[in-house]
Amino acid sequence: MILAFPDYLNQAQRLATRLDAALAEVVVHHFPDSESLVRLPASLPEHVIVCRSLNRPNNKLIELLLCATTARELGAKRVTLVAPYLSYMRQDIANQPGEAVSQRIIGKMLAGLFDDVLTVDPHLHRIASLDQAIPLKNAISLSAADDIARFLKQKLGHALLLGPDSESEQWVATIAGKTGFDYAIADKKRFGDKRVEISLPNREYRNKTVIIIDDMASTGRTLAQAARLLQAAGCEDLYAVITHALFCGDAEAHILKAGIKAVWTTDSIAHPTSCIYLDTLLADAINAMT
Repeated sequence: MILAFPDYLNQAQRLATRLDAALAEVVVHHFPDSESLVRLPASLPEHVIVCRSLNRPNNKLIELLLCATTARELGAKRVTLVAPYLSYMRQDIANQPGEAVSQRIIGKMLAGLFDDVLTVDPHLHRIASLDQAIPLKNAISLSAADDIARFLKQKLGHALLLGPDSESEQWVATIAGKTGFDYAIADKKRFGDKRVEISLPNREYRNKTVIIIDDMASTGRTLAQAARLLQAAGCEDLYAVITHALFCGDAEAHILKAGIKAVWTTDSIAHPTSCIYLDTLLADAINAMT
């Protein structure tokens, strides 16, 4: 049975259809003091799959704790988490004495609640695999590259793919290889949550169609600055593909104002720009689990 939280219900329904699995919606009620009440079906099978992306994560993590614990009390022997966007993965070291290393702490929490954790393109810096952050045999990191590549080939005959920083190269190079498109990687220096400085690689952009590829967009400042530089360099048509559309505050408006014609995102997070569906990717991974 799939247990779907309300904010991930549409995606969970598509996944349930792929898996030919029963689906039940988790009831969530927020009290005036912000405490959460979570209600599951009174009878559960031995294996349940909890579906929820962990953008805006703080309340969601408490509700996952309540959900997974209650599922086991109701008879579930195996509890799987499908969280296409996985939060708290960026803080993997203490940059200053006394800082919490949230990747390790949240990873250990999830490992204590779930038997399997599936996610898509997690933002990992200094570790090679997801099980180093979430100590589980089945800590499974999937890539949306195939789904994004298929989508782009349907949309455009050819384009230049641009990664806004060195961290994006792993995704951009893979998508370029699958589409046959050229790619380039910009240089980025970050000076704060909303202040970045981008330098484009030295190549010809005039009259080109360019697609900026990134794993996530939070404030949108990186995408917007890259877009302005590309326009100044003579780029003709400009698009953006984002795996995880966090879009905090005015991020989406900021990106579109910078001259990007269209933003295409996966459905890892429910958003009006979501048009690249991940249900086949997730279903195949679940079916392959042991």
